Amino acid sequence: MTATGGEWVETAVTAALDEMVDTRHTLHAQPELGFAEHRTTALVRDRLTGLGLSEEPAGTTTGAIFSLEGGRPGSTVVLRADIDALPVEEQVDVPYRSQVEGAMHACGHDEHTASLLGVARVLSRRAGDLPGRFVFVFQPGEETCDGARRMLELGALRSLGPARLVGHHVTSQLPVGLVGLRAGVAMSEAHSLRVELHGGGGHGAMPTGLGDVVAAAAQLAVSLPSVVEGLSFEGTDCVCSAGTLHAGTAPNVVPDRAVLEGTLRTFTDRQRAEALARLRDLVGQVADDRGVEAVLTLPSRTPAVVNDPAVTAVVERIAGQALPDGQVFRMPPVAPSDDVSELLAVVPGCYFFVGGAPAGSSAGAHHSPTFAVSDGALRVSATVTLRAALALAEPPGG
Repeated sequence: MTATGGEWVETAVTAALDEMVDTRHTLHAQPELGFAEHRTTALVRDRLTGLGLSEEPAGTTTGAIFSLEGGRPGSTVVLRADIDALPVEEQVDVPYRSQVEGAMHACGHDEHTASLLGVARVLSRRAGDLPGRFVFVFQPGEETCDGARRMLELGALRSLGPARLVGHHVTSQLPVGLVGLRAGVAMSEAHSLRVELHGGGGHGAMPTGLGDVVAAAAQLAVSLPSVVEGLSFEGTDCVCSAGTLHAGTAPNVVPDRAVLEGTLRTFTDRQRAEALARLRDLVGQVADDRGVEAVLTLPSRTPAVVNDPAVTAVVERIAGQALPDGQVFRMPPVAPSDDVSELLAVVPGCYFFVGGAPAGSSAGAHHSPTFAVSDGALRVSATVTLRAALALAEPPGG
């Protein structure tokens, strides 16, 4: 058996593909939000227990970690998938569309989970011939940006020892068959931001111009992009944007309180410091202009995704062997974030992207009601993950 598995990997993935597709459709139809992924967790546990894998401590009440011992000496490889959905109402007309009101797999985590379950099935059937150890992490709460951190804080992977990690993210923005990856900083650091505004309130027919928290919040919302003006990293712009604005109880009442929430995405320590200083200045200036009190907090932070150069080189080589010429490329950094970064800070690895755009259609952006990816992405993601895992599991000099 070669380090990358040879032709048997493609044959095994083909044999497992129908089950991966069915699994993805099942998960897509029953999406669950972060830390409420109970059915998804039960499905993962049932499948992996049935394959004879050993369950490891995950810490969190949802999500799961399982391990598979190979029959030969080798290295430990961590394989990660996130399992949560988003509070989005699906507008895609597919037979397996979401059956849960107000929830949708609008970022492809159903594909990630189904693909990794397929990888586990393929590896379990050849366990005696495999080198090393494979640890499968099915992580909850990625969309809340704290699932990986919670797992680690609660003891997950504590006794792992030296290991390397492989994971992927499907994207509706690339055609099926393409794989993009990048050594070093690949995805941005994310801060959530919250501004609570307080003013005098009053009658909607008697505005004073000062103390109007709605006007202040609106000014902040449209001004947030100025916080990162001129800040970019290797051609990719930093981002600061509003996501929610809560204020008021009636159309004829000027409320005395409003809350604006948003996100800040940067790539370097210098950019973070500069953007946060600008953000604090902006909040103070709007408060002064509008005669309101404003309190800025930063409830959460997700580090940038930083891929290990050595592991990324292995994944790039393996993907190039598995796919036709020209289908593997080195991508620029991207503004979205992913808390796989917390795991990568503990286990060096590579988080790569797999094209999933449905043929002949214009799929919506990630996190939108029209987001969609093709089942065809499963073959690519499972094949590259399997071959990379096998190569990384080989002992040094093996």
